[in-house]
Amino acid sequence: MRVLFVGDIVGSPGRQIVHDRLADIVSQKKIDLVIANGENSASGFGITPRLADEFLHQGIDVLTGGNHRWDRREILDYMPHEPRLLRPANFPDGSPGSGLYLGTAKNGVKFAVLNLQGRTFLPAIDDPFRKADSELARLPPDVDFVFVDMHAETTSEKIAMGWYLDGRASIVYGTHTHVQTADERILPGGTAYITDLGMCGPLDSVIGMERENVIQGFLSQLPRQFEVARENVALQGIVVELDDKTGRAREIRRLRVGWEAND
Repeated sequence: MRVLFVGDIVGSPGRQIVHDRLADIVSQKKIDLVIANGENSASGFGITPRLADEFLHQGIDVLTGGNHRWDRREILDYMPHEPRLLRPANFPDGSPGSGLYLGTAKNGVKFAVLNLQGRTFLPAIDDPFRKADSELARLPPDVDFVFVDMHAETTSEKIAMGWYLDGRASIVYGTHTHVQTADERILPGGTAYITDLGMCGPLDSVIGMERENVIQGFLSQLPRQFEVARENVALQGIVVELDDKTGRAREIRRLRVGWEAND
């Protein structure tokens, strides 16, 4: 089984490269399942029902999120009716939607996607580690493939989650910081891991935003309105090959498409 994980989709440049390149990637690399983080797809902040529908019709099977999940209020009424659009499972009970999705891939295997959010330098929501325990404990016994999006600010919290779930999840990957890391590996228990997928968005930017605005914000320490940048757009993520019988990872490779150094 081959799974493609797509980094945070940032604004219209990120949406465009997903539209233009996703189908070819799926075909060329014989992908069975596509999971993407869409929480920055609406002008860099949040996601709308229309955009969620577009992504799901373009071939993305599950959309994860994070701290920007609620930035577009119209998504609140949409989420309970679309189980493939996740929010972090460790948001307080009663939050719209769900943080866990159970599905069947194109090749017929059953899988689970668990969305978690870290607490270091982010809102102090429920414990993602204990939430991971409780969510995994309620999975049906025939679900052998478990994919965990750990949406967090610090590398240490993401790495800790990778080790915590080693042998219990097929893949643990980080999102949120928009910078693709070079630490992809398979942990001793068979779990594929990477600290951050990167993003689908403009690389000539500061994590997807116009760099001059961000720089001036650091210099002045005054509030500024950030806008999505436009230049040097790439689609980043990972492709993971899994053992169909055990659910363990066989191979993990970084993916970067649309950037001149690795197209």
